[in-house]
Amino acid sequence: MIATQVRETLVESLYASPQSLVIGAVASSAIAVTVATVSGDPWLIIGAVALTLTACARMVDALRPTRPPDERAQRSDLQIKRQELIYLAGALCYSMLLGGFGLLTLTNTDDGVLQLLSVTTTIGYAAGIAGRNAGRPWIALGQLCCASGPIIVGLLVSLDPLKVELAIVIGLFVVAMMSITLQTYDVILKATVASMEKAALAEYNAALARRDDLTGVANRTAFREQLEADFASLPGAGHCLSIHWLDLDRFKEINDSFGHLAGNALLCGIAARLDEAFGRRGIVARLGGDEFAIVCRIQRPGEASGIGREILRLVEQPVQHHGRPLHASASVGIAVAPTDGRDPDTLLKNADLALYRAKDSGRGQFCFYEPVMDEKVERSRNLAAEMKGALGRGEFYLLFQPIFDLQGTEVVSCEVLLRWNNRRYGPVSPVEFVPIAEDSGLIVEIGRWVIREACRSASRWSAEVKIAVNLSPIQLRSPDLPAAILGALADTELPAHRLELEVTESVLLADAEGTIAVLKAINALGVGTTLDDFGTGYSSLSYLTKFPFQTLKIDRSFISDLEQSPASVAIVQTIVELAAKLGMRTVAEGIETQAQLDQLRRTRCDAAQGYFLALPMSASMVGAMLADDRIRARG
Repeated sequence: MIATQVRETLVESLYASPQSLVIGAVASSAIAVTVATVSGDPWLIIGAVALTLTACARMVDALRPTRPPDERAQRSDLQIKRQELIYLAGALCYSMLLGGFGLLTLTNTDDGVLQLLSVTTTIGYAAGIAGRNAGRPWIALGQLCCASGPIIVGLLVSLDPLKVELAIVIGLFVVAMMSITLQTYDVILKATVASMEKAALAEYNAALARRDDLTGVANRTAFREQLEADFASLPGAGHCLSIHWLDLDRFKEINDSFGHLAGNALLCGIAARLDEAFGRRGIVARLGGDEFAIVCRIQRPGEASGIGREILRLVEQPVQHHGRPLHASASVGIAVAPTDGRDPDTLLKNADLALYRAKDSGRGQFCFYEPVMDEKVERSRNLAAEMKGALGRGEFYLLFQPIFDLQGTEVVSCEVLLRWNNRRYGPVSPVEFVPIAEDSGLIVEIGRWVIREACRSASRWSAEVKIAVNLSPIQLRSPDLPAAILGALADTELPAHRLELEVTESVLLADAEGTIAVLKAINALGVGTTLDDFGTGYSSLSYLTKFPFQTLKIDRSFISDLEQSPASVAIVQTIVELAAKLGMRTVAEGIETQAQLDQLRRTRCDAAQGYFLALPMSASMVGAMLADDRIRARG
C-alpha cells in the first residue's frame, strides 16, 4: 500500500506529458487509417475508425485542465482511484485496438509494407508507453501485453520462419521493456516518497518555526507575516482589522510565588482559550513572555470592544495546576486599521500605546488607542529606560518622616520615603515611578537598596529610634527577601528589633498562605511587621488574627475627618482599643492640624506622623533632631 499523496503524484505523472500522448495517438491513428484505406479491408476500416475514436477520447482526457495544487491536496483516495481507472480503461482499450489492428493486418493482407507499418507502429507504441507510464507499472505492463500479444500471435500463426523469428524477438523485447518499466517504477517511487518526505519535513519545520514552543499558538514571525498579508488585502476588502495586544497583570508574581512551571501552565491555558475563541477569525500569537496579540477581521470598529471584553473574561478564568487554581487578569490595548494605522508598524505602535494606557489605568481592562496617548506613554517608556541605570548613577535617595510617641512626645521611629531625581526629567513622583519599577521588576533591586540604606542611616541614630520601610507586593514575594534583610542588618550592624517593614492590605489578598509564611520568616529574624493603611480597601478583622503584625497604621482618611465626623472618632477609638487587646501598637498617619492631634491623643493611640508634626527630611537632619533633647511633638 502506498500513501494517498504518493498515489496522487504517481497518477498525475500519467498526465505529465500530454504532448507525447497526443503525438502517439495522432501518428498511430493516421497509420491505421492509411493501412485500412490502402487495403480496403472492411475489418481494418472498422478497426481504424474505432482506434481513431478511442485516440480522440484519450486526447480529451489527457488535455483536461490541470488542477491547482491546493485542490489536488484535497482529493480523496477514492477520487484518485477513479481517475486512475479512467486512464487505465482508455489505455488498455487503445492498446487492445492497436494490437488487434496489427493482428488483422497480418492475417487479412498480404502486403508486406502494410504489415510492416502496423507491426512497427505497435512495437513503437509499446516502447513509448513502457517509460511514459512507468509511474503506474501495471497500466504500462497491461498496455505492453495488449499491444504486443496480438502481433506475436499473428506472426506465429503464419508459420513463416522469418515471422516466427520476429515474433520471438518481439517477445524478448516485451520482456525487456517490462523489466525496464518495473525498474523505472522503483526509481520513481523512491524519488517520489523521498521528495514528499522532504517536502513534509520542510513544511513541518516551517510550521514549527512559526509556532510558539511553549503554548503552540503562532509566534512573532507568523504573527508579522499574517498581519502584513491582512494589510495587503485590506484595501477594498469591506472590513477592518483589529489588533488586541495584551499583557498578563502581575505575571512575575505568579512565577515568583508558585514557580516557573505554574507560570508556564497559566500561559498555556490562556493561550489555548484565546486560540479556540479567535483562531478561526484571525490569528492568536504569543509575542514573548506574557505578551499575546490577537488580530481579527471585523466589519466595524465597534466589534473590537466585544472582543476586548471576551479576552478579559477568558483570561480571568482560573487555570488549574496540580490542584491549585491560578488566577490572572490582563491589560489590553486595542488599535483598529485603517483608522489607527495604515501600515503594520503604525498599528502595532498604537496598540502598544493603548496597552500602556490600560496598565496605567489600573489593569484588568482594555483601552483603545487615542492620539493623546503618545506623549504620556513615551514618558513612561523613557522613565523605565532611565530607571535601569538610576541606582548606579546615584539618582535615588531617601527622606525620613519622624513618627512621634504621643505619650512621651519623643521620636520613636522614622518612615523611609524613596525619592528619585532623574538626570533627564528631574524630580519624579513616587506615584509615577513606583508602578514603573514594579512592572519592570526593578523594584526588587531598588527595594533591596532601600532596606540597606535605611539600616545604614538608622545605625547612626539613637538606639531607641526604629526605622520603618515600606515593602512592595513584588518585594514581599521575592524568595530572597529574608536573605536581603539579614544581609542589610549584618552589613550595618543594626539590631533587628529596630527595623520595621510595612505592607498594605492589598498584598494579603493574592496569596494568604505565602504571605503569612514570609511575614513569619521576617519576624523570626527579630524584625517587626506593620499593616499599613488599615481600615481601607479590603480591610478585614480576620487579618489581625491570621497575619503576624506587631503594629497597625490607621489610614489618613479617618484622621482627616476627626474634627468633623464623630463616626471617624469612633472608628479610630475602636481600632486603637482592638489593637491594644491584641497586643499591637497603633500609629496614625496624616496629622495636619492641632485639633486632629488633640483628638487622637484622647483615643490613646500610641504614635502619630504627619506634616503638622514634622516634614520628611534627610538622614542628617533626623540625626540633628534626635541630638536635640528639646524636640517634642507639638502641643
